[in-house]
Amino acid sequence: MAGMGEMADALLTVRGITRRFADRTILSEVDLDVGAGEAVGVVGPNGSGKSTLLRCIVGVDEADEGTATLVGRVLDERVPEIRRDLAVVMDDLDFFPDLSVVEHLDLVARAHAQPDAEEIVNTVLAEVGLMEVSGQLPSTLSSGQRRRLALASAFVRPRRLLVLDEPEQRLDVDGVQWLGHKLVAEKSAGRAILLVSHDPDLVALVCDRVVRLGPAPDPDHE
Repeated sequence: MAGMGEMADALLTVRGITRRFADRTILSEVDLDVGAGEAVGVVGPNGSGKSTLLRCIVGVDEADEGTATLVGRVLDERVPEIRRDLAVVMDDLDFFPDLSVVEHLDLVARAHAQPDAEEIVNTVLAEVGLMEVSGQLPSTLSSGQRRRLALASAFVRPRRLLVLDEPEQRLDVDGVQWLGHKLVAEKSAGRAILLVSHDPDLVALVCDRVVRLGPAPDPDHE
């Protein structure tokens, strides 16, 4: 069966992703699989193409070559089955400017036909520590609170695969610790996680395997 790759139970299968900008090759034939209940980390120096890889996988950017499939379907967010199974957190998430935090999350949950939306939203608000600001507009939040809101937007929707680009950005120490334990719980619930992170402790806690992009690290500086 096409797209199954090396891992028979892979939810996400990426084969041969290549991305060029002008005469520079940012990504060259990247392969990876992520199975249910597994987290794969993507690490590497700045400029190695980590975020570009995620953007190509979820279709925000178009790869020059290669494919990404989720449960055997080409990964295209315009397809309802893909939207149902995929939750993405990247740096350029837009919020509804005229909706409060709780209204934004409620709309996201209901738009994805989440049963018991109100209960789920309240649970996630408490988990991410935004209950006290739930009535505020996103523009009034701190950068760390907006990051928590972006993560909450993923956690209130149905999902089989989480794709996260440096989700620890702008979180305080407690926030990063919470995020790590939350992602471990996501794995325990059978979900797959593809994670780009610069935080080695978060990667060590959450990820079962690591894909390294760019040149190999200098062993003298390990």
